[in-house]
Amino acid sequence: MTDASGPDAPAGALDGVRVVDLTTVLMGPLACRMLGDHGADVIRIESLAGDSTRNGLPARTAGMSGFSLNIQRNKRSLALDLKSPAGRDAMRRLLETADVFISNMRAAALARLGLDADTLRADHPQLIVCRANGFASNGPYGDKPAYDDAIQAASGLSNLIARINGEPGFVPAVIADKVTGLHIVEAVLAALFHRERTGVAQAIEVPMFETMVAFNLVEHYRGAVFEPPEGPFGYERLLTPYRRPYPTADGWVCLLPYTDAQFRAFFEFAGQPELADDPRFADHNTRITNIDALYGILGELSKRRTTAEWVAYCDEHSIPAAVVMDLAELDTDPQLTAVGLVSLAEHPTEGSYRYVADPVVYSETPTRLRRHAPLLGEHAVEVLSELGYDAAEIDGLRDKGVIVVPGWRSRRASSRSELIEGNA
Repeated sequence: MTDASGPDAPAGALDGVRVVDLTTVLMGPLACRMLGDHGADVIRIESLAGDSTRNGLPARTAGMSGFSLNIQRNKRSLALDLKSPAGRDAMRRLLETADVFISNMRAAALARLGLDADTLRADHPQLIVCRANGFASNGPYGDKPAYDDAIQAASGLSNLIARINGEPGFVPAVIADKVTGLHIVEAVLAALFHRERTGVAQAIEVPMFETMVAFNLVEHYRGAVFEPPEGPFGYERLLTPYRRPYPTADGWVCLLPYTDAQFRAFFEFAGQPELADDPRFADHNTRITNIDALYGILGELSKRRTTAEWVAYCDEHSIPAAVVMDLAELDTDPQLTAVGLVSLAEHPTEGSYRYVADPVVYSETPTRLRRHAPLLGEHAVEVLSELGYDAAEIDGLRDKGVIVVPGWRSRRASSRSELIEGNA
């Protein structure tokens, strides 16, 4: 999990694959970053004003938020006015060199720019086109806008919280964006493999709503999966209000005995071995039926020992257990320190920052930090030169406000960026 950098570092699994990233906020940028971590040449197309996550706070310099430092790594940045003919021409020339195009713009906006799947596949038959949106285009919600909170609500996730607390709530994480981003990566990798075997590219849709409904139904379909139903929706073990970290003599701990043997060992250590023979807790199915009573008892028994005593005993008897940690404490966690998940990196303009590595370990194609998050338009000259633009043409695009180049911005480009930002 350490950063495999340096001139002799092995090539990533996607070395030689070019991805054009026309995405915003989190879902698409995270997916494209993961592809970049694997060695793909990810070229991020932004508006002349930059993405909202880039321009958020806190930041040391404008346009380089802390949020964006890990999300935008391993990408090259090209800020382009796609509403202008010259900008669309540059995009067309870029797509001629690309393997994958990913966007989370709505269908109508892509069609206006000539970047819809039908047009792109006709012009670039080897291009894999992936559109990630709130809802699948062939349903009645196809044109609805969506953000994470709306999808948590629409997918049933918020109401699962109501089953516990009496009121709907939101998971305190951008979970729909992140889960859908993982599905984008999976879909693109499958399409690349298919093209490698058959020579045929394809169009992909990754809808947030349908993705999250499928995600939520994995364990919560339960008896409702049968027709006629054999029971209601919802996995009882997850929907009891007693499923929570438990108080100990000096703090909080997660305790999760699961098997018959684990429960017997747990009750022994808690000083009530007779509970292992209670018919309510005799096996997995009876424990699920009586989950409120079971977890209520665990929450009382946990107070008899300290957190350290519980964790030590559970580790010895292979019972899953964990200290309840705060995010701010994870920097000193011995496991994370040993594997090097988070390390200090030195950004050329932003100074020291915490680089969060890909947690997956690969024996042959480790992911690595190849490029720090770029400034807005940092690679405009580099990318356009690769596409055949000469210096005079690039200067012309810059003068007309079609591109942004860090350190140079004309009066016209500045006003145009403000206009685009105001219309976003």
